[in-house]
Amino acid sequence: LWRLGYCARLLKTNHFRTAASNTSFPAVWMLLAQHSGRIPGLFVVVKKTTFFTMPETVEDKTNPELYLPHPGVRGMTLLNREAFKRTVVVPALKVKKEIVHRVLKSLKPSVLQRPGLKRVVEDPEDEDSRFVILDPHKVPEFSLGESEQQVLKQLSVHPEVCKYHLELTYENFKSEEILRAVLPEGQEVTSGFSRVGHIAHLNLRDHQLPYRHLIGQVIMDKNPGITCVVNKTNIIDSTYRNFEMEVLAGENNLVTKVKENNIAYELDFSKVYWNPRLSTEHGRIVELLKAGDVLFDVFAGIGPFAIPAAKRKCRVFANDLNPESYTWLLHNCKLNKVDTKVKVFNMDGRDFLRGPVREELSKELPLLKEEQKTSFHIVMNLPALAVEFLDVFRHLLVGEPCSPAGLPTVHCYGFSKHSNPARDIQERAEATLGTSLAGRCSTYLVRNVAPNKEMLCLSFQIPADVLYKRPCP
Repeated sequence: LWRLGYCARLLKTNHFRTAASNTSFPAVWMLLAQHSGRIPGLFVVVKKTTFFTMPETVEDKTNPELYLPHPGVRGMTLLNREAFKRTVVVPALKVKKEIVHRVLKSLKPSVLQRPGLKRVVEDPEDEDSRFVILDPHKVPEFSLGESEQQVLKQLSVHPEVCKYHLELTYENFKSEEILRAVLPEGQEVTSGFSRVGHIAHLNLRDHQLPYRHLIGQVIMDKNPGITCVVNKTNIIDSTYRNFEMEVLAGENNLVTKVKENNIAYELDFSKVYWNPRLSTEHGRIVELLKAGDVLFDVFAGIGPFAIPAAKRKCRVFANDLNPESYTWLLHNCKLNKVDTKVKVFNMDGRDFLRGPVREELSKELPLLKEEQKTSFHIVMNLPALAVEFLDVFRHLLVGEPCSPAGLPTVHCYGFSKHSNPARDIQERAEATLGTSLAGRCSTYLVRNVAPNKEMLCLSFQIPADVLYKRPCP
């Protein structure tokens, strides 16, 4: 147990410590293997848990039937809740109803704690008595330990444990347990999802597709507030950053409201891009801004960077090529009462950089004085393509360079499958810019998108010799 805890901490520490220099998963696994000593199984288990993006439930070996629905549900594709009923035998104590509370308090570690199941039930043959249901894991072979028996003696309760027939229904099982019972044995069972307002968004594997409507209904049943479950049916379109989806269960209403970092947004999930896993990254970038700064959001979506920045009294120029994103961006600016602080555009990213961005920088940068502390930030959150747009900055402006402190800072996002993703994204950016960024940039690991695929943010001030074209004499 000590080794397990130590290795888990070691993995977490070294993974984040090497984020900027080397986020190679194989390197981290090798480091873990070196410290895991003579426990070869530990290496495999930790690796498996890290790569899966949705949680798995470990089957209980002690008394599996208490946590498993009726075996007849195996292979079910249309949900029949009645088929999940079963009766299991569990240990119980018969006590007088007047002292039930005292017994529960004294035997708390041994009492059944399973959510949704009553710990105290009536005795149909004696209205003055109650049955206290015990945990079969804590009371093996229907026999209490000496310490528990001593406690019962002090309460004048007979320590004999009886067998109680407990009925389990669909409502008593967790979603993971239901799906494990339904899907074919040996196949991966996942029940994780992204929640977007009232919508649960799944990414099902091929072997789960025959059961997709049942999975959707189970997710909706077991998660209050979820009224629609969808499954992604194709990869994200790199042009508009949305994807086709199939409604698996619930109402066909994909217009929803979400709240991120205390700011409300409304959107049509089927037509715009929204990822709740990026809330921390949105907050990180916004925290870099101060009142009076200028933010150019090249691929703004519905405004998760632009609107919080405007709330911080920054001047914001936000653009998105997707007409639907543009419409919802306008809507969300009004919803959050920042529509007068955000200039919104519906343009291609290159046209936005060569148009409004160049115009504003050409006007503002020559006026900057050394003592002024206004900063210019350009966010490019289109990980699949953003690095390719960096060539726009080459000689974007004409004239004498401004002071180094006034040079705009770019936050460019990208994906990498390289063994050293930080070095990979920096080298790709340098090739597009036509200059070295060594010592002039920082790389932040945003999240692990898939096995061996990382999302990163490369931040750097645009070098003056890249941004400016000197006028001919």
